[in-house]
Amino acid sequence: MQQADELSLFSISGWQWLNEPANWLTYAGLTVTSDTGTDFWQTTHYGFNRDTGHALMVPVGAQFRMRTRFFGDYREQHDQAGLMLRLDERNWIKTGIEYVDGEQFLSAVVTRDFSDWSRQPLSAVCGDVESVTIEIERFEDAVQIRYAPEDGDPVHDLRIAYFPPDVPASAGPMCASPDGAGFPVRFSDLTVDE
Repeated sequence: MQQADELSLFSISGWQWLNEPANWLTYAGLTVTSDTGTDFWQTTHYGFNRDTGHALMVPVGAQFRMRTRFFGDYREQHDQAGLMLRLDERNWIKTGIEYVDGEQFLSAVVTRDFSDWSRQPLSAVCGDVESVTIEIERFEDAVQIRYAPEDGDPVHDLRIAYFPPDVPASAGPMCASPDGAGFPVRFSDLTVDE
């Protein structure tokens, strides 16, 4: 991971880039334009391994809650943004919005050597919205993912997944453009509670 020049963002210091994008800035939160050909995925169904997506990560403990609200200009197949929790390239969770066949989906990918993918149409559960709030909570041997439309309190469950307990990890905002030319996403706020 690359040091983000002692970056302090959302009143949190110690951020580091995993695959720093060419274009990003810290005005009104964090705005990132994903680079083309970027993704996080391991093997399942597609047969490739990619660890090239962008994630701005901070160390997190064995029990924490991270929440962010984000806005994306999704246009091309598999444009994606949200949060990532990560041990290494073979053990991670990403969750947020992914653009598939012209539609935005709430999405969660859990990877333990092999990736799996859960998704549901955003419009069916949130209606017509400009942004989403995603929350990940790590406790014991699990991670619970919740969501809310716009800046609401994330009380709706998207997924509960196994995650190795008591192992140091990092978490933070992520985005990627596997098939497209890149897209802008803004994380307007982010909180972490240990």
